[in-house]
Amino acid sequence: MSKKPTPIRPRDLLKATSTPVHPFDQIHGVETSGLVPAANLVTGHPNDEHVTAYYGVAPSILRTLINIWRETPPPEPIHSYTFIDIGAGKGRALMIASELPFRQVIGIELNPTMANAARQNIGHWQHSHANDTTARRPAPIQLLEQDALTFDFPSAPTLVFLFHPFEAPVLKQLLRRIETQFAKRPGTLDILYVNAECRTLLDKHPAFTRLFNGPVAMSPEDHAADLAAIAQQEEYGSTGDEECAIYRYTGRAAAQ
Repeated sequence: MSKKPTPIRPRDLLKATSTPVHPFDQIHGVETSGLVPAANLVTGHPNDEHVTAYYGVAPSILRTLINIWRETPPPEPIHSYTFIDIGAGKGRALMIASELPFRQVIGIELNPTMANAARQNIGHWQHSHANDTTARRPAPIQLLEQDALTFDFPSAPTLVFLFHPFEAPVLKQLLRRIETQFAKRPGTLDILYVNAECRTLLDKHPAFTRLFNGPVAMSPEDHAADLAAIAQQEEYGSTGDEECAIYRYTGRAAAQ
């Protein structure tokens, strides 16, 4: 019996690009632009098949989503929270988050090439901010090159950021790990989910409560950059927004 061919997914048709350069990179002298498809992110890890792609989040979307989160409101002030980017890529979200008064900012990235790019970008970011007397001192940033499913979450209140870094099978495992580590601390972990393709997993999960769901618009500058970048991809278009969601781990007892 012949083996059925693996179905082609839209993400399998993505093309690697390094241009155009996003305005964020032009302003700050970093390199977070371009698109890296899943085929170029292979590490030999069993979950490679569930990785999506690297594409830096639009700064305006992340900033707006954090503002929406702060209005929910979280049970603790922002300076108590650790911001954690799962699938940090080249580090754009980490740098954006560090502009806000988080307790600390942590990036988890499995791919060595992406992790090395993030380290270089973060180093430049921190150096340039240290030498700019007009800039607010950024929150501490730490980049960890490891599997997110082996990460031990901090005891402090936590804000997890996901820019759809992987598909449902890995997200299920991540949610299980979160529940294990926060079972005795309900209400102290929230999730910001951009391009929330697997949000039904969270909507149906008895331990998570949805705080927000809907499109978040890009700024005109980010939309122009997105249009230029996505124009190079035959299977995708740019609508000028991203479907986003925010969830809070409230524990299973709250659902009973």
